[in-house]
Amino acid sequence: MNYRYNLRILYAFRFISSLIPAYVIERLYWEERGMTIQMVVYTEIIYALTIILLEVPTGIIADRWSRQRMLVVSALFGCTEFAILLVASEFWHFAAVVFLAGISRSASSGAESALLYDSLLHQGKASSFETHVGRLNAFDILSAITAALCGSLLAGHYGLELNYWISLWSAALALLLTLLLREPPVAKQTSEDLEATHSIPMMEAVRVCFRFFRGNAGVSLVLMSGMITGAAMTYIEEFWQLYAKEQYVPVYLFGVLSGAIMLLQMPGNLLAHHLVRRFNPRMLILTVCVAFAVGFTLIATSHNVIGLAAMLMICLFTGVMEPITSGYLHHRIGSTMRATMDSFRSLGENVVTTAAGLGFGYFATRSDVFGGYGFIAVLCVTFLLWLIPTYRKIV
Repeated sequence: MNYRYNLRILYAFRFISSLIPAYVIERLYWEERGMTIQMVVYTEIIYALTIILLEVPTGIIADRWSRQRMLVVSALFGCTEFAILLVASEFWHFAAVVFLAGISRSASSGAESALLYDSLLHQGKASSFETHVGRLNAFDILSAITAALCGSLLAGHYGLELNYWISLWSAALALLLTLLLREPPVAKQTSEDLEATHSIPMMEAVRVCFRFFRGNAGVSLVLMSGMITGAAMTYIEEFWQLYAKEQYVPVYLFGVLSGAIMLLQMPGNLLAHHLVRRFNPRMLILTVCVAFAVGFTLIATSHNVIGLAAMLMICLFTGVMEPITSGYLHHRIGSTMRATMDSFRSLGENVVTTAAGLGFGYFATRSDVFGGYGFIAVLCVTFLLWLIPTYRKIV
């Protein structure tokens, strides 16, 4: 059976599911409805904790049940989020939304990558995995840029709520697309691999994953680098609006700035597979980590256009990380536990995001958003100093 249609549907799904004009004015909408920075950080922690609790179980369920069905579940919760946000007015409403968002993210994170890899594997194109990850991310970014530019204009003329109605319809269309995906059969593995996934208890499957990461130092280092940079990037994606507000950037330019933040991530995503073939992955990862350490230091200390320029520079470097880290992992694991292993990657990133959120919220509340970014800068510099003497383990 040919699974090339899965690729087309996944591209369409990424584009539609990212066509969310609500995101460009999200912090303003939440602030308008009474959400302070500290409250937003609390919701980020709820989101991350939900993923920490559910990421691995949902990955195991996807491997044992169906990756396609888990994507349907994820899209269904995505629709529910926007329905609640249209009437949200108290903290617990927003807490419920991020809880559902955490379930949605957990259900899709490992399942989507596994479905993509196995669809390519059945076509004999597994080596092009990084290429498609990068292109999917590029579709994601193009859609988000379109939504941001349109969303800022619509919000300026018609108010903030209209963006959430449009986002709800986009989420509903994405749900319909997941119903069209077909589940590729798991590639044949040894009897021990099949037993590890389908016969042993869930906790034993978790222990199998831990043994794999302990025995593969290079994989662990690559994933840790992705976790740190991914967590740090979260606080650009979530709080750039407040940072821009402190820099007196007018709201009508938010769409342009949002578009720039996303557009600059495209080159890395599209060129990642070429870079991996031309350069050693460890050099690419070390370069990105250096850029993050320098960039966040400038963001925290420069209360002018230099800080905004540093934020954009980080976006340019971050695009290459997900294709590299995801590909590095998937080329080294079997199909029977593909979603489970990928869920561990997402789990680690959200653990780091939670820890970073506590520090970001503490310093942002007691000083300002620059203080929060100062904590992220310390995190990135500390990791870089630890990575430098160990990065040669990445081969």
